[in-house]
Amino acid sequence: MSRFWKIALIVVAVVVLAIVAVRLLHKPGGAGRPGGMDGKDNAPVPVTVVPVARENVPVYLTALGTVQALNTIAVNPQVGGQLLSLDFTEGQPVKKGQVLAQIDPRTYQASYDQQLSKRSQDESLLATARSNYERSKDPKYSQYVAKSDLVTQHNTVMQYEAAVAADDAAIRDAKVQLDYTQIRSPIDGLAGIRSVDPGNVVTTGSTIVTLTQLHPINVMFTLPEQNLDMVRRAQQEAPLQVTALDRVDAHPVATGGVLKVIDNQIDTTTGTFRLKSEFPNEKNELWPGQFVNVRLQVRTDSGALVIPAEAVQRGPDGDYVYQVQGDNTVKMQPVVVAGEVGDSHVMIGSGLKAGEQVVTEGQFRLKPGSKVNPLKPGEVPPAPTAADLQKAKQQGRGGRRH
Repeated sequence: MSRFWKIALIVVAVVVLAIVAVRLLHKPGGAGRPGGMDGKDNAPVPVTVVPVARENVPVYLTALGTVQALNTIAVNPQVGGQLLSLDFTEGQPVKKGQVLAQIDPRTYQASYDQQLSKRSQDESLLATARSNYERSKDPKYSQYVAKSDLVTQHNTVMQYEAAVAADDAAIRDAKVQLDYTQIRSPIDGLAGIRSVDPGNVVTTGSTIVTLTQLHPINVMFTLPEQNLDMVRRAQQEAPLQVTALDRVDAHPVATGGVLKVIDNQIDTTTGTFRLKSEFPNEKNELWPGQFVNVRLQVRTDSGALVIPAEAVQRGPDGDYVYQVQGDNTVKMQPVVVAGEVGDSHVMIGSGLKAGEQVVTEGQFRLKPGSKVNPLKPGEVPPAPTAADLQKAKQQGRGGRRH
């Protein structure tokens, strides 16, 4: 390409840029023009504002927890034998002392009867020995009985008394073994899935069923070690309330929980400590092995400053809000968020005072110094009047003449 054409193309480009610049500078409502963004005649921006409120705010610690049955018992036979029947329904509640299963009792019944017979035999021998001894001691016969024979008869009585006592112990043992053929529930709980069937030969190592106690029920969770002193101090003042939340949308699953135990050591591998809470669980809201979010209330801050969460904006220098000043202009006010209050509000640690107005809707149209039309939540700006429309129309025409 020749030098002439290069110069020509440069000239054309400069002319085009100049035309575009002139049009932008003379655009109606542009910067520096009446009605523009920097003009003094700008209409106030309608925004929703709320005052900073003082509330009593509960302070929570949250953690992931696991539901754990208060008692979990594997029911094993205490004697062996053939299983005759299972007398519970899987998955249904059982009562303490309820018969769960029956083992063939015939062998144990025979042993019990044998011990009863043995005691009867020894009691008869004891009665004879006592009769002989008492007769030998009688003064009418004592002169005809050698002293050594009297001692022998006394010892024979004691021997048979010991035999009867041993028979009583053997009878009690045989009765215990016989009673063990009826397997009873040790707690009120919920039966799981059976592990054996009627007809099986079971031993003391066989598990019949596992029972879990659901009322009350425990929730185990962990917290960072830096919270230990706070939790311990709070627990010394009053029982701490615990709420179990759903892991999906964090709504309460079970309420009324109480912190029962703070573990006696910190896990050095994770830097956390374990806690145990207890829930009544009257409606079976919680189930063993379930994962829940745990919310532990450690204290209540009186007169805390609270604003809606949507009022807080994130900037490169931290959190801030748009605060409405007395002349209905706004400024960017840095704040420190001290914590969440429910699902929609936050607690302010510093940066605001009670009663000050902050913007909750319409922040995207604002910058420091913008004039606003503050509205209450749910309020809408009034419709423009005919005079407002005529003024806007005249400003538009004036802008197009330039």
